[in-house]
Amino acid sequence: MFGLALRSLRMRAGGFAASFLAMFLGAAILMAFASMLDTARAGKATGAARETLVTMAIVVGFWGLLLVILAVTSTLTLSVRQRAEEMALLKSVGATPAQIGRMVVGEAAGLAVAAWALAVLPGFLAGAGLLELLHSTDQVPESVSYAFGPVALAMGLAITLLSAVGAAVVTVRRTVRGRVAESLADAGVGRSRMGKARVAGGIVFLLLGLNLAVVTSTVMRNEGTDAMATAGQADILAALGLALLGPWLIRRTAGALARPLGAFGVAGDLAVSTLRRRTGQMASVVMPIILFTGIAVGTLYLQEIENDAMAAAGLVSTVEQKNIATLNFVVIGMLLFFTALMLVNTLIAATAYRRAEFGQQRLAGATPGQVLGAVTLEGVLLTGIGLACGTFAALFTVLPFGIARADTALPDLEPLTYVAVALIAVVLTMASALGAARRAVRVPAVEAVSI
Repeated sequence: MFGLALRSLRMRAGGFAASFLAMFLGAAILMAFASMLDTARAGKATGAARETLVTMAIVVGFWGLLLVILAVTSTLTLSVRQRAEEMALLKSVGATPAQIGRMVVGEAAGLAVAAWALAVLPGFLAGAGLLELLHSTDQVPESVSYAFGPVALAMGLAITLLSAVGAAVVTVRRTVRGRVAESLADAGVGRSRMGKARVAGGIVFLLLGLNLAVVTSTVMRNEGTDAMATAGQADILAALGLALLGPWLIRRTAGALARPLGAFGVAGDLAVSTLRRRTGQMASVVMPIILFTGIAVGTLYLQEIENDAMAAAGLVSTVEQKNIATLNFVVIGMLLFFTALMLVNTLIAATAYRRAEFGQQRLAGATPGQVLGAVTLEGVLLTGIGLACGTFAALFTVLPFGIARADTALPDLEPLTYVAVALIAVVLTMASALGAARRAVRVPAVEAVSI
C-alpha cells in the first residue's frame, strides 16, 4: 500500500496541492520561530535577550502549531473526502479499511517529508529576518548571531509529520467506516453530521476562551500589561471553538435563510442545496475566515487598548512594552499571513473540485451565469458566517481587556480597523471562490462530468 501511496502522489499531484502548501508553509513558519531556540543556545544569549528569544519561540510557535494542525487537518480532510468514491470502489473490489488507511497515511507522510525538506530554506530565511527585527528594535543585541540548527529542523519535521499522519488517520477512519453501499452514497453527497469528538472539541475551546476572558476581567484587572497574556489567547481559543462547530453553524444558517435565498431563483436554490448537503466541505472554507477575523480584530484592538492605556497614564514606552508590542505584531502578522493563505488555498481547492458538480448542474439546465450566481451567494453566506463568528470570538479579548485596562467593556476604538479586516476577508473569499468557479465552468459540461 505504501508503493500505491507513492504512485498516487505522482499521478494526483494536483489533488494534493492544497495539503502540500499547508504543510510547506506550516513547516517554514514553525522552523523560523523554533530557530530562536537554536539562536538562544548557540548565540549565547543571556538575560532579557534570551527571555525574548525563548518567549518568541514558545508563544508564537505554540499558536502556530495549533493553526498548522488545523490547516493540515482541514485540507487533508477535504482531499480525502473528495476521494470518497474512489475509496468506496476500492472497498468494493476487496481492499480492507486497514489497507486503505495505510495508503492514505503513506500519502500524507510522503507529502509531509517533501514539504518539510522544501521548507528548510524559507524557514532559515524567515528566522534570520525575525532575528534582524529583534536586533533593529534593540530587544536582542547585535552580538547574538543567528543559528538554525537541530531544534528547528527536528521540530519542523516532527510537527509537520505528526500533524499530517494524525489528520490522515482521523479522516480516513471516518471515510472508510461502514458498508460499501453506504460509502458510495456518502461519497455522492458528503457527510453533514459532525462527530462527537468535533463537537466536544469546539465546546472545550469555547469554554477555555471564556475562562480566560473571565480571568482577564477579574483576576488580571489593574495588573497592567500582564493582562495581555490571558486576553491575547482568549479570542484564538474562541475562534478555534467556533471553527470546529462550523458544520452546525452552516446548516442552521442555510435553513434559516432558505426562503429569502429562494428569491434569487435557480442560483439561490442551488446555493441552499449545496450548503445543506456539503456542510463538511463548506465548514473547511468558513474555518479560515473565522480564524482570520477573530485573530486580526482581537489582537489589533488589544494593542490599541494597551497603547491608549499607556498614553492615558502618561507613560513613555519602555523596552519591555516595545517587546510586547513587537511580539503582538509578529504574532498577528504570522497568524494572519498563514490564515489568509489557508483561506485562499482551501477555497480554490474546494471550488476547483466541484467542476463535475457544476457540469451536472449545467446539463440539468442551469446556465453558467446561474452556477456562478450560486457560488457568489455561497461565498456571501460563508463570508457572513465567518465574519459574524470571528467578530464574536474577538469579543472574548476586546471586552475583558477593555475592563482590565480602560475600566470599560466598550473602549473607544478605531472602527476603520474592523472595516479593513472585514474587507480583506471579503475580497480574499470572493476573489478565490469566483476565480476558481469561472475556470471550472469554462470546461464544457460533458467534459467536466467525465473528469
